[in-house]
Amino acid sequence: YLTVNIEPLPPVVAGDAVTLKCNFKTDGRMREIVWYRVTDGGTIKQKIFTFDAMFSTNYSHMENYRKREDLVYQSTVRLPEVRISDNGPYECHVGIYDRATREKVVLASGNIFLNVMAPPTSIEVLAAGSPAPFSRYQAQNFTLVCIVSGGKPAPMVYFKRDGEPIDAVPLSELPSASSGPLHDSRPFRSLLHRDLDDTKMQKSLSLLDTEYRAGRPYTERPPRSLTPDPSLILQPTTENIPETVVSREFPRWVHSAEPVYFLRHSRTPGSDGTVEVRALLTWTLNPQIDNEALFSCEVKHPALSMPMQAEVTLVAPKGPKIVMTPSRARVGDTVRILVHGFQNEVFPEPMFTWTRVGSRLLDGSAEFDGKELVLERVPAELNGSMYRCTAQNPLGSTDTHTRLIVFENPNIPRGTEDSNGSTSGPSGVRLTLVLTLTVVLELT
Repeated sequence: YLTVNIEPLPPVVAGDAVTLKCNFKTDGRMREIVWYRVTDGGTIKQKIFTFDAMFSTNYSHMENYRKREDLVYQSTVRLPEVRISDNGPYECHVGIYDRATREKVVLASGNIFLNVMAPPTSIEVLAAGSPAPFSRYQAQNFTLVCIVSGGKPAPMVYFKRDGEPIDAVPLSELPSASSGPLHDSRPFRSLLHRDLDDTKMQKSLSLLDTEYRAGRPYTERPPRSLTPDPSLILQPTTENIPETVVSREFPRWVHSAEPVYFLRHSRTPGSDGTVEVRALLTWTLNPQIDNEALFSCEVKHPALSMPMQAEVTLVAPKGPKIVMTPSRARVGDTVRILVHGFQNEVFPEPMFTWTRVGSRLLDGSAEFDGKELVLERVPAELNGSMYRCTAQNPLGSTDTHTRLIVFENPNIPRGTEDSNGSTSGPSGVRLTLVLTLTVVLELT
């Protein structure tokens, strides 16, 4: 007789050492032991170990537990550092000689599925649709995306706010950002006592008074009425702005109830057997409450001894640091004005808009989107011009102004520059033409 079975194994973690054990009982003489790794759904069997009793008398690979009463043998295969690619079925085949004739071999086999787990290798939290503008006059939906890669099987992903688990409504599809505020029938719960104290409320309301003043921050424009309010009409006055101005603005709409969160998961299998999981958390953003709120994405996985997490704090931009090069600009220089960070850590990534106060930019455009404004071959007419940088994200907006001082260039005589920064002679003939005439005289 011959019976074969492989000892079952629990799921193992990639990198661990694994031993496959094949136990068999027989009262006959052993012919061979063969281990196979089965691939492609059982169509291919890869031989990983063979013992042939005809050509070898070395039994050191087997731990012989033979006893007179049961005749038990064991063959083991050790995988010193198991990988995800080792995941799959394995078979142990044993052959013994038939008692009637040595020409006939009796075969039996056992099988096992080796389940190799792998913990996630990376986790990050992003803001969907970033960079995005600040919405002053209506609520907008906001989505955090948590991306977890490298795990097998797929991990469990969930969100927390300020250390507390978020009770989210599961969704098969997330609503679009323009679909309006999200609602749910759950009980009303207020966050004002936790995130919006009297000082913050008074400060935000006081800043609302500057909305219609001259030089107010550039943001989304409100809907215009055919009959304007006389009290809101600006008088034609000269804009008085110091060298650097930083302003903050807050929306007029305020929701005191805790937002309703919606959660959606998606899974993308990888070619190596791992799964990428994306968890999308969406709610109606309230900058009054959500600014400086801490959100964390946490991951639970059977291959992890403790949860993996990534944190982000929603923060509106504040106090952009503007660097101008060269520091002493001269006529004809190329000037670069760059936002070089903020006074705080900003999330999500802000968007930047440059405008020139009271006029258009050097290239004739009304505004420029980007972190760096480049002014090529600045003319003397730009001396004293003021530039406004608006940095905004869905949590808020801030404006910073800087003044451009243009000094004389000793290499360019006074009065030989037009409004485009090109030089010209006293009679209006450009410098390039004067140089051409000089060359002709020398050749003559």
